[in-house]
Amino acid sequence: MIKYIIIGFSFICATASYAQGGKPLYKNSKASTEERVKDLLRRMTLEEKVGQLSTLLGWEMYQKQGNKVTASAEFKKAVEERHIGMLWATLRADPWTKKTLTTGLHPAQAAEATNALQKYVVEHTRLGIPLLLAEECPHGHMAIGTTVFPTSIGQSSTWNPALIQRMASAIASEARTQGAHIGYGPVLDLAREPRWSRVEETYGEDPVLNSQMGVAMVRGFQGDNLKSGANVISTLKHFTAYGVPEGGHNGGSISTGYRELYQSFLPPFREAVKAGALSVMTAYNSIDGVPCSSNEFLLNDLLRKQWSFNGFTVSDLGSISGLVSSHHVAATPADAAALALNAGLDADLSGYGYDKALLDAIKAGSVSTKVLDRAVSRVLRLKFEMGLFENPYVDPKKATKVVKSPAHVQLARQVAQESITLLKNEREVLPLSKSLKSVAIIGPNADNMYNQLGDYTAPQPENNIVTVLEGIKGKVSSKTKVTYVKGCAIRDTTTASIAEAVAAAQNAEVAVVVLGGSSARDFKTEYQSTGAATVTGAAGTEMISDMESGEGYDRATLDLLGKQLELLQEIVKTGTPVVVVLIKGRPLNLNWINANVPAVLDAWYPGQEGGNAIADVLFGDYNPAGRLPVSVPKHVGQLPVYYNFKRPAKHDYVETDAKPLYSFGHGLSYATFEYSDLHVNISENQNDVQAQVLFNVKNTSTRDGDEVVQLYLRDNVSSTVTPIKQLRKFQRIHLKAGEQQAVELTLNAEDLMLLDTKMQWMVEPGEFTIMVGASSEDIRLTTDFRVKNTIQLSSLGE
Repeated sequence: MIKYIIIGFSFICATASYAQGGKPLYKNSKASTEERVKDLLRRMTLEEKVGQLSTLLGWEMYQKQGNKVTASAEFKKAVEERHIGMLWATLRADPWTKKTLTTGLHPAQAAEATNALQKYVVEHTRLGIPLLLAEECPHGHMAIGTTVFPTSIGQSSTWNPALIQRMASAIASEARTQGAHIGYGPVLDLAREPRWSRVEETYGEDPVLNSQMGVAMVRGFQGDNLKSGANVISTLKHFTAYGVPEGGHNGGSISTGYRELYQSFLPPFREAVKAGALSVMTAYNSIDGVPCSSNEFLLNDLLRKQWSFNGFTVSDLGSISGLVSSHHVAATPADAAALALNAGLDADLSGYGYDKALLDAIKAGSVSTKVLDRAVSRVLRLKFEMGLFENPYVDPKKATKVVKSPAHVQLARQVAQESITLLKNEREVLPLSKSLKSVAIIGPNADNMYNQLGDYTAPQPENNIVTVLEGIKGKVSSKTKVTYVKGCAIRDTTTASIAEAVAAAQNAEVAVVVLGGSSARDFKTEYQSTGAATVTGAAGTEMISDMESGEGYDRATLDLLGKQLELLQEIVKTGTPVVVVLIKGRPLNLNWINANVPAVLDAWYPGQEGGNAIADVLFGDYNPAGRLPVSVPKHVGQLPVYYNFKRPAKHDYVETDAKPLYSFGHGLSYATFEYSDLHVNISENQNDVQAQVLFNVKNTSTRDGDEVVQLYLRDNVSSTVTPIKQLRKFQRIHLKAGEQQAVELTLNAEDLMLLDTKMQWMVEPGEFTIMVGASSEDIRLTTDFRVKNTIQLSSLGE
């Protein structure tokens, strides 16, 4: 006790001495974060407080002259007149920002740029409050020279959260060493509407898989020490139910009840918040008529009170002003600012949602000082906890060493390898022999580096990216004749070389045809103020962009566009064995391919090492084990077609059955696996239940490989309607040829619970069915168990 009294007295003396020296308490690193926040807050003017909540577009805030990077006049004006506290996408480069490989910043320059911005605010403002710099980081930091990993839909196809946590840690280190503090991601929306343009940014259709991937990203981004210089704050997107817009229209209206909201759409966010996520971004849509950006239930009652979230919330770009222009729930910008801030939306991504509008609202009395201080304190708290007041700068030399290091490039290849999903392999067409005498590489995505990278990708020097053509050339013998013909584009039908492609296939032992889609933006594309692309058709004889996916590119059909199917059909007619490789951002109509092509690989957007990873799988150097994180429909008329639909069971249509072409969890291997000996041990008490699920998996082939074991659950009789089956546990395991492994997966009360008729989380007594297998449809083992007692977990208000 005496020891603690001495320490406390010493701290008081140090604080008093600090104050007497003329330095304010908030600059004392030995003071607690809360003391520093309160001290700084009381010193701030109204305008300075409002400025801290503004997140302006950052790429306009530096100027580059030769190799010298300095703060721009626009930045200085924003600081002096608007007292800004945050920037977004300062280092972003893409056609929307008009930052190219020439006009943008390489890693060392990026570090110099963020240092220049920090130096200006620290030295030229009254209080010297450093900036929080947010960057897009969904599958790599969206900046020049960084490592480009597979997009999120590919990441989840690995079914390997530990790998994705390693990837997130690498992304965080690349962003942080260049001066960023916040990484936007993960996107936790359920992708139950494949026509929607942003499916590629999600982890698929399932709340459990999404939750595990989201937790992995948060832990990888944030680590256990925000002052490490290698970690960033994770911003969860988009809160909430954004991924199921009616008609597939991006940002459009959604329809869901609160039970479905709690049981399906909210769990990934809840788990990520439990894992420590410190920032949440609101969605553009509304929930039951209340926009997410002014939804007090979501932002305060749920996030703060029920989940104990202790970070800050931020709008999506322009969504506060959207309360006026899109949702029409506010008449003026000041009304919109008041609605959002009073509901618990802390920060404004755009710089014009709060700013003057918020000052007007405060002066009109519609926002109190208490509410304003609450939001500002949440932003300041993280600036202190990241150590920015002590060390706002980064080392440009370190950025050069960390960004796109050989280890990160190898990791990108591994994530791509593990993501690749073998959809079909009849007659063991795959793996291919490296001693082929001739191979034809055909298709619009065979040698197009940007088409394999996905949306939210910066410009790339050509030597950064390995295409499928380059990957295959690196695998085969020097004696193998490799012929490449593009054949056609993704969408454009004005130019095609189908006859040349057919000739190449006729003269080859095998034809690898690389088809799909593209999210690759170009400098001719028009953009909305939110950064989403504007869909445009052909203008005269101008070439049409390949882009058919990515933010803003919603689809009415899921068919292969342009002449892709015609190209494939003509190649198949040659009789040459055909392998189709799919590079794309959403499920597409694969009916003809499935019926007529013996081998099909799905690579989604596999990132910079995609060509190497695809070649590794094609030639057997890597045994594929990716699994679909989303169901692939046979027709848009089946939608929605996600696997865990609620009862009653679906019946067939006049034209087709109700089943997807490929089910959630589907994926093949060059190895074969056998499941056996399923049994369940149950233990119960009044507060919990444990179901220990045990079974064996054996590799019955002569080839080593991974298997993704999946455990699904059905509540056979329940007081409210529940899914026909629901993934509860999964594990990716590696088995050598002939090896058998005992697998143990444990279910607890949270895995068995439902929301009853009184909206209380309960485990109800009764019979449950466990289904274990290789996909949601490929169930190998089944057994039932019974819960004897009622277990009440909580009501929604707790």
